[in-house]
Amino acid sequence: MTSLAELRKNYSLGSLDISEVDRSPIRQFDAWFAQALGAQLPEPNAMTLATVDARGRPAARIVLIKGVDERGFVFFTNYDSRKGHDLADNPHASLLFYWIELERQVRIEGRVVKTSEAESDQYFHSRPLGSRIGAWASNQSQVIESRALLEAREREVSAQYGEHPPRPPHWGGYRVIPDTIEFWQGRPSRLHDRIVYSRADSAADGTAGDWQIARLSP
Repeated sequence: MTSLAELRKNYSLGSLDISEVDRSPIRQFDAWFAQALGAQLPEPNAMTLATVDARGRPAARIVLIKGVDERGFVFFTNYDSRKGHDLADNPHASLLFYWIELERQVRIEGRVVKTSEAESDQYFHSRPLGSRIGAWASNQSQVIESRALLEAREREVSAQYGEHPPRPPHWGGYRVIPDTIEFWQGRPSRLHDRIVYSRADSAADGTAGDWQIARLSP
């Protein structure tokens, strides 16, 4: 059996330089995401979401990105879930996209706000019926005695709302407003290319300043 210490891969598919990236990290992300889609990667929209609770304990899980623009990165979930409670106590998060087939990562850090009710409504009603029913049926992150109880609850909700369940008040979107975005391209000998965009809030009005771009040592 191969030992864990012997597992390694040499990265050699591409390179990344400051002279090559877009001045906007959002446009740079869009370009990389389009390439991930074009490569037909499995669920390129999957990302790790890391949060920290009031005691300082971190937690991470995979969620799906559902929107990105200059305002930030959007995902949807149950506000009463563990991640929801973490974000209520500490409204900051980190996101990680890992596209190993392209030897790439994108790391995003920033503060988190809820999306508007209109945005949450619009996305909720675009979901398949089963997913909308499931948002009512599941008390996410809470202990449940059996699968049978969950399925019984699903049947109850389906009978109650039929094909037109409203959005639950405990379900909606979050937007991660980035202050740091790093693009990582694997390179040989672990001398990876790392280009980071960062910005600070303006002291005058709290709005975000211009993006600064730098290369990080691997």
